[in-house]
Amino acid sequence: METQKIWKQFNDALYFFILKKVKDENAANDIFQNTFLKIHNNLHQLKEEEKAKAWVFQIARNEIANHFKKEAKYIAPVEEIAEVNSERNEAYCCFDRFINDLPSIYKETVELVYIKGKKQDEAAKILEISLANVKARIRRSKDILKEKFSECCKYEFDKNGSLIGEPDCSSCK
Repeated sequence: METQKIWKQFNDALYFFILKKVKDENAANDIFQNTFLKIHNNLHQLKEEEKAKAWVFQIARNEIANHFKKEAKYIAPVEEIAEVNSERNEAYCCFDRFINDLPSIYKETVELVYIKGKKQDEAAKILEISLANVKARIRRSKDILKEKFSECCKYEFDKNGSLIGEPDCSSCK
């Protein structure tokens, strides 16, 4: 089987499969290109032509996973974070204080996972607790933070649990 034949047979379905998973056209284009590059470079590994579709889509799934791993590992330098849109920083004016005010077991877990970028299972090993316990601590931390944002900053939450509204932190400074 040739790359050109795979292209003709799967290119549209593959592109829309990738786009549906990543929901970002630029990322989808990059992943799509990397997928076909890997298909071309590894075509000799495809032994049975009738398994081409499964093979092609598995390569795409791997590329999508690689994309999300790279995205999750990126932690911006402190200087870059400081330069981020000042309106956004103002909108979450109390966030650092709320994190610091968390009980130590929750603060430690949140910092490992969200600030240092550790995976939850890595955090569990570092903290010497179970993965289920890490997940419970994160869930409780989020509940505490939501309550703080609601009380102090007068935010509301939409049906998905996302913060909505304008901040009014005058009551909590």
